[in-house]
Amino acid sequence: MHANPPLAGPLLRQARLKLLDGGNFSDSEIDERLARSWRRSLAAGLTPTGRLAVPDNLTAGELGRALGRNRELLNHSRPIMEYLFEQVRHSHSLVVLADNHGVLMHTLGDTDFLGKAERVALMSGACWDERQRGTNAIGTALAEAAGIEIHGDEHFLERNTFLTCAAAPIVSATGELLGILDISGDRRSRHPHTLGLVNTAARMIENRLVADACRRHLRLYLHPDPAGIGTVAEGIVALSEDGWIIGANRNALRLLGLSAADIGGTPLFRAIDTRIGDLIAQGRRRPGQVLALHGHDGRTFYARIDGHEPRVLSVPKTSSPQHNDALTALDTGDLRWRAAADKARRILGKDIPLLLSGESGVGKELFARAVHESSPQRNGPFVAINCAALPENLIEAELFGYQPGAFTGARKEGYIGRLREAEGGTLFLDEIGDMPLALQTRLLRVLQERKVLPLGGGVAVDVRFSLICATHRDLPAASAAGQFRSDLYYRINGLTLNLPALRERNDFAALCDKLLAEFFPDAPLAIEPALQHRLAGYAWPGNLRQLASVLRTACAMLDPGESLIDWPHLPDDLVDALHRAPAQPCRANAEPAQRNLAALSLAAIHQAVADHAGNLSAAARQLGISRQTLYRKLKGERA
Repeated sequence: MHANPPLAGPLLRQARLKLLDGGNFSDSEIDERLARSWRRSLAAGLTPTGRLAVPDNLTAGELGRALGRNRELLNHSRPIMEYLFEQVRHSHSLVVLADNHGVLMHTLGDTDFLGKAERVALMSGACWDERQRGTNAIGTALAEAAGIEIHGDEHFLERNTFLTCAAAPIVSATGELLGILDISGDRRSRHPHTLGLVNTAARMIENRLVADACRRHLRLYLHPDPAGIGTVAEGIVALSEDGWIIGANRNALRLLGLSAADIGGTPLFRAIDTRIGDLIAQGRRRPGQVLALHGHDGRTFYARIDGHEPRVLSVPKTSSPQHNDALTALDTGDLRWRAAADKARRILGKDIPLLLSGESGVGKELFARAVHESSPQRNGPFVAINCAALPENLIEAELFGYQPGAFTGARKEGYIGRLREAEGGTLFLDEIGDMPLALQTRLLRVLQERKVLPLGGGVAVDVRFSLICATHRDLPAASAAGQFRSDLYYRINGLTLNLPALRERNDFAALCDKLLAEFFPDAPLAIEPALQHRLAGYAWPGNLRQLASVLRTACAMLDPGESLIDWPHLPDDLVDALHRAPAQPCRANAEPAQRNLAALSLAAIHQAVADHAGNLSAAARQLGISRQTLYRKLKGERA
């Protein structure tokens, strides 16, 4: 915002007084965006010296839910925020990430500035929307959807005038405003390049978000200078298989002369004079090479094309695993799962705790058991404890044991506890994110001291076990919300492995074969190919647990002598769900899938149109394409 130095305090205060007296100051006296923001602040019922009419912070539960909604934004922003903070360390500054409602999600700052920042609620959970805190960089950047700097007396509320703040918006691949990145500090530490630094960091986050969101699509990396490809200034465009723009960062839109409104409804050939087929062909002939492209306005810019592999639903193992252990026995070919297993093998026999993360039903306990059975402690016990299933009034006694007569109802001989039962083996704490806070403190002490003190006193007993924990919760977000001890999180987080959801795996057919062989070992069973195709494209909210239940039920529904599972053998609720969901193309065999791609696409379109009784808008929403694309595909079929 500040091309020139900001106005001096007295001039700003005079302009504010004019506004309060009737709003008759001249816009030429101050920046036009600042004038708009002051007027919005006044319209929200705020006064510069007035008290805040709303609570400063979200509750811990509200903050936890907000962190969950913004998980992807947080994951991609944290590394950039750490880099950004290194650039402003010791400058009395705070690096802040806010969501698209102005709620602060994450902060990094100099400790000598934090005390003052806390007094104005510049901390996680506070909301800095203009309507609550007047003109400020975060709230005003949200309102203007643009980078902005608010310095000293430019803040509408006098309580914030000691601050200097620079903020920039973070935008998704489809042009949605996701949040705000901000640097706030003592006004005396203002630097003229802070806004430029924040803008650059925000673009770095956007590029990470776009690349991640569009990783399954064909992507173009663009820049007017070939040396600019691969830098933060590059444009990124994601394309559908037929050349329509389905995602882009702001640099790409600017290069192509487009706006966010064009995403999803514009083919690439409207912006450049090269057809998608020719572009792909060039990319195949010269993989990784930079290509020269020409816009319709005569401009030349450069691009690198990055191909993609669509989701593979059934793939044979690419190579035989070199290991012969329990993890190998679970390996059915998914590359992400195999990578997790390979990482787990590297810490076997070492005093490094393992934290398994993933949705409910992805097989975290199966994975943990296989890690134990592959480890040097395989002959020791595997003690599994579901922290969410134990009654809160008994969980402490269950874990740590107790002396005889320690409490009413205790066994007369006492109990050594589950932790001591794991001696020499593996302790598996499932759903550790649901462990009560008070118990987390005792567990942390045990993990640090490797000693267990039973309830009722006595002598502390040494314990030695390998530790594996599992959770479906976002523990960093829970820690930030005060729902999980951060020191315990860092103690159990020696190596974190994220196990893929079933819908993300590429070994669906192999998984089915393995489960059917377990459920029905006496005779080989198979799934009817068309049905398996529909099952492979289903979302499976219950993951492996749900798939196993469905296949076990289907086996029970088979008549004597039957060996082929088909639609009549499935539960009715799954049949309904499969008919509602569009079929997904299966790439069990690469060449046939390529040849039948158009037919599969049309089949999915006709199914969606039928599901919505001819309502093309509703069908397009179900298919995840624009209405124009749907019209075009139907028109092409009739031609």
